[in-house]
Amino acid sequence: MPVLERYFHSAELGRRWTAPEGELPAPLGSRPGCQQGPLPWDLPEMIRMVKLVWKSKSELQATKQRGILENEDALHSIPGDVRLRGQTGVPAERRGSYPFIDFRLLNNTTHSGEIGTKKKVKRLLSFQRYFHASRLLRGIIPQAPLHLLDEDYLGQARHMLSKVGMWDFDIFLFDRLTNVMVQEDYHSQNPYHNAVHAADVTQAMHCYLKEPKLASFLTPLDIMLGLLAAAAHDVDHPGVNQPFLIKTNHHLANLYQNMSVLENHHWRSTIGMLRESRLLAHLPKEMTQDIEQQLGSLILATDINRQNEFLTRLKAHLHNKDLRLEDVHDRHFMLQIALKCADICNPCRIWEMSKQWSERVCEEFYRQGDLEQKFELEISPLCNQQKDSIPSIQIGFMTYIVEPLFREWAHFTGHSALSESMLSHLAHNKAQWKSLLPKQHRTSGDGSPDHKGPGTEDEEQTVTEGDAP
Repeated sequence: MPVLERYFHSAELGRRWTAPEGELPAPLGSRPGCQQGPLPWDLPEMIRMVKLVWKSKSELQATKQRGILENEDALHSIPGDVRLRGQTGVPAERRGSYPFIDFRLLNNTTHSGEIGTKKKVKRLLSFQRYFHASRLLRGIIPQAPLHLLDEDYLGQARHMLSKVGMWDFDIFLFDRLTNVMVQEDYHSQNPYHNAVHAADVTQAMHCYLKEPKLASFLTPLDIMLGLLAAAAHDVDHPGVNQPFLIKTNHHLANLYQNMSVLENHHWRSTIGMLRESRLLAHLPKEMTQDIEQQLGSLILATDINRQNEFLTRLKAHLHNKDLRLEDVHDRHFMLQIALKCADICNPCRIWEMSKQWSERVCEEFYRQGDLEQKFELEISPLCNQQKDSIPSIQIGFMTYIVEPLFREWAHFTGHSALSESMLSHLAHNKAQWKSLLPKQHRTSGDGSPDHKGPGTEDEEQTVTEGDAP
């Protein structure tokens, strides 16, 4: 893969694996003994590299011919979870194994024979995407590095991409200008958990990886893991949360035993895509398996139900001043924290963007609530449009989830300019939502929401059990 190796040469990422015979290789991600310098590549290069390899149909066809994938018909005949076979390590869900929510299953009058086992998800490409990706769609790999946008495309989007490291980067405007999705396995019918959210989280992660307290310790592998995990952390999201999958006996809930159901699915789907694309095929098998495990550790950390676990650990590290970012384990932990921050950073954006994200996630919640009501299921917390207003949802989310995490992140960064800016936006946005609360839901004099009375613990539990607003 000459194009891939221009960005990640096997000698660069695999050099720690050339240990003398009889010796175990050094831990993956251990910091090489080299001089500090600027990061060898940035987010636009990462996007171009991943897009080139991930979208190449010729690569996928070659993979099938080598027998990595089983027969397509045999794969489609398997109901529920679809896996890649013939590889050791992490079981991977095959690309396209969309966790389809067949709402006919919720209707007690439906006969089981009416429901087929073959589920096919159409992939609709816009005209713009068709013209600008036509070379890849025909299986032609360009000899020169592929740019995210063709050279003849209008320059506005390319100009925006040059400013991707700025916190006020407008991901909505970028999406309107380009109509380029992160990749096909995000579903545009989701108001919130779609490719624009993935791009937003990736852009935020890019900003966090540039924080001086962290950037000087990162290896190229750390950066690749962080950006890949951000781009893929919600891949194939069905637009409903874990409690919905559990109460409807979805096959993913059974497969993952009701524990981090969606996060496990996102991880295994990502592994499936990596294997199909052979993005890491030039690396040693042991290193590839370790990368897959580290991606899983990062993506699983985004489970909102594990918020207190990570927050408590971060507070302890900062209180004891025992974080050693030269150590691969401490560095990986801070990558987990950075990804968690990126995943829930919407309240820390400028008001105009933050408000759009809030409306999108609540629309997704309300859609789930409408489905639950339609099929006579208990409506999940935060999903009742008649009782749960957008301002009340957002104030609770900011108070119990976002503020505690971002205060500790600011502590870690030494109150960097970006951290202070995010906290300022957060305070402003919270005040804006409070001003939009219905009169009977106004806050009390001490600043705490009074519409819940003394049950603040119940409110925190409710916010934690739902997806991140």
